[in-house]
Amino acid sequence: MPHINLPEGYPGISAGFTYRPETAKPMRELADILLHQPNSLTPGERELIATFVSSRNCTTFCALSHGAAAANHLGDASVVEKVKADFVSAPISPKLKALLVIAGKVQQDGKLVTESDVLAARTLGATDLEIHDTVLIAAAFSMFNRYVDGLGTIQPTNPDMYAQMGKHLAEEGYTKPSIRQPVSSL
Repeated sequence: MPHINLPEGYPGISAGFTYRPETAKPMRELADILLHQPNSLTPGERELIATFVSSRNCTTFCALSHGAAAANHLGDASVVEKVKADFVSAPISPKLKALLVIAGKVQQDGKLVTESDVLAARTLGATDLEIHDTVLIAAAFSMFNRYVDGLGTIQPTNPDMYAQMGKHLAEEGYTKPSIRQPVSSL
């Protein structure tokens, strides 16, 4: 049950966005730039970073919605599950594994990232922009996760809802809200 009187029928972050649209706009734009707009990391890789951080923060809504978006981009939901369970043995590139090390440290405390973490990522081909965006994705999703959890938003578990949401995010990006669904059908 939400901690404040949020609009009914909106799960997860969409409840906070609907409650305060003027703050939703820049948050949506940031997510769109980081996860959807052109970048040398694929949208699937960037969604995996968001999923990984959200999973480590135990934020069901974000882990499942971004996991579904990653699966939509990658065409393989099993990769998403493997990254969440043990990214070191997941079938992803060594560069992405090095970036996930950085993301995991930022999720805990940004000061945990070391020069050797950054050097390892660079050695595996990560650019400064990719390292920057990994840190920003991890930091932003830690904020988004705390926003969702701190408001006590409804976090449904219906996999069909997340599959639909993931498809929307993968195809449309983050600046176009998805269609509202009554909470009773979630």
